[in-house]
Amino acid sequence: EELLEVAIAVESLSDHPLAVAIVKDAGARITVPVRLNAVDLNNLIGRGVKATIDSKPVWIGKAEMFGTEGIPSLSSQSKFIIDKLREDGRTTMFVRFDDKELGAIGLLDTPRPGAKEALQELRRLGISRMIMISGDHQKVADAIAKEVGLDEAWGDLMPEDKVKAIRDLKKNTKVAMVGDGVNDAPAMANSTVGIAMGAAGSDVALETADVALMADDLKHLPFAVGLSRHTRSVIRQNVFVSLGIVAVLVPATIMGLSIGAAVAVHEGSTLLVVFNALRLLAYKKQQV
Repeated sequence: EELLEVAIAVESLSDHPLAVAIVKDAGARITVPVRLNAVDLNNLIGRGVKATIDSKPVWIGKAEMFGTEGIPSLSSQSKFIIDKLREDGRTTMFVRFDDKELGAIGLLDTPRPGAKEALQELRRLGISRMIMISGDHQKVADAIAKEVGLDEAWGDLMPEDKVKAIRDLKKNTKVAMVGDGVNDAPAMANSTVGIAMGAAGSDVALETADVALMADDLKHLPFAVGLSRHTRSVIRQNVFVSLGIVAVLVPATIMGLSIGAAVAVHEGSTLLVVFNALRLLAYKKQQV
């Protein structure tokens, strides 16, 4: 009960997806009202959080966080428990309240609904290489990647490691980064195109991204890719039409076409461009 109570008190101050999951599940399991009040939440980027309850420090985060930067180390028994949870494919976080090791929390990462289908659709669109970069343990990342059909999984990455991974990939090709958390924002900023999950995304991720999907649904990603390609095609059509009309009007005017007729043709081409662009409003996924 103390483990759940402390976890709820601290994680309720955070908007991280894992924190939200902990608060939701722990709230359903706990049998007593949460009386503790956590304050001074400090986000330890890519590792966990620190807060204060009754003037005592609380740490919740990865096992690797403990034993660094003045944070007490974990006992061998706690490390053994964490290793067992990781072997089961669970994302683990340990809770320490002052000098007490309260225990570990194991979260089972489940793919977003429709993730596998969305990735298959992206492959049909010609996107051949898809990689998951994650701060989760490598075993957890591998399990998720295998389940949804990703080509590779790079786990145990800090935010700065994600940035380096994106930069390395960009040396050879254009890279789109899809993310929803604070830890994803730096990598998204360094990608060719950053795409944020709108409903679940943090404010930082949404502000950093070039594209924001307005629903927490990966099925919108193939639609966005298809729409962007169709938009590019329409833009090219409009440019060619505009330049073509000008290329015809200039010599025609020199050869005696009246100004009135030239203006009428030019304005007509403008309307043609506008109506062609309006076709995007009727874009359907089937056109991809």
